[in-house]
Amino acid sequence: MSAPTDSSVSSQPGPVLPELRTLGTTDIRVTAIAMGCWPIAGITTQGVTWPRSLATLQAAFDAGINFFDTAYCYGYEGESERLIAEALGHVRDKIVIASKGGIHWSADRVQVKDGRPETIIRQCEESLQRLGTDVIDLYYLHSPDPQVPVEISAEAFLRLFEQGKIRSAGLSNATLEQLSAFHRVCPLSAYQPRYNMVQREIEQSQLPWCRENEVSCIVYWPLMKGLLAGHYPREHVFPPADSRHKYAVFQGQEWQRNQDLLDELKAIATRCDLSVARLVLQWTIQRQGITSALCGAHRPEQIQENAFAMVGKLSHEALLEIESAIARRDLS
Repeated sequence: MSAPTDSSVSSQPGPVLPELRTLGTTDIRVTAIAMGCWPIAGITTQGVTWPRSLATLQAAFDAGINFFDTAYCYGYEGESERLIAEALGHVRDKIVIASKGGIHWSADRVQVKDGRPETIIRQCEESLQRLGTDVIDLYYLHSPDPQVPVEISAEAFLRLFEQGKIRSAGLSNATLEQLSAFHRVCPLSAYQPRYNMVQREIEQSQLPWCRENEVSCIVYWPLMKGLLAGHYPREHVFPPADSRHKYAVFQGQEWQRNQDLLDELKAIATRCDLSVARLVLQWTIQRQGITSALCGAHRPEQIQENAFAMVGKLSHEALLEIESAIARRDLS
């Protein structure tokens, strides 16, 4: 499951010939870049259209990505899962679908956590219908329900696995204690947390646990909502309605420290003849214990660019430069 090491650097985008990585201890093989299918649901992203979302999914597949990550609540009416069925149903045997249960939308469109076994099973069956498939390759508990012990939720996943409705089980957004409790009831194949250069908390707890227990770590926000792609200059002002205001990395001194880091990353990327986004994604998927990184997209060109991170690997020298830059950021 650990990312391989290699001293070569591929500088120019070309046809993606992706390395496949093993999911946990299963026989499921996934690409190191996965398409995160939240943006195509159209809830928080403006300008999303059904045809463009279909084109984005097809572009991801054409670029060599075989791993598509969705959820029961990605869309008020399951739009993300329905889009995957329409766009990629004809290549179902060539893709790996991950979905999640345990969160739904209330009548007034507020997210509700519900980890009761009967809810998990019902949502899985609905997701199977939306996806037009007999089995979900990887099915996560989207987030532990504070009202339901995680091991009780895990019982539903074990039942779904035994019934052949899911090929493997996963857990997202959990503590180390919750990972262990779930795993004792239903063996986990994957854990999905946030992880990026400026949010590395899992390195101290969950990531070592995953490596020790042969559980794949599938990370989201590797580019931290565009920050680590260099999309926002130091003087950028986010509009009041932008959700980035909720996160410390976009505010005050944290913002300045992250911009200092980006200045260094841009210089390293230039020396490697890479975009900053590709540099950051390659760093992410070369981290020991990281199996795959989710890249959200709602336009074909977005996912095509991110797919190029699967081509080539950063040199040892480049990795050392990046680590030094991150260390300086952490100490500033």
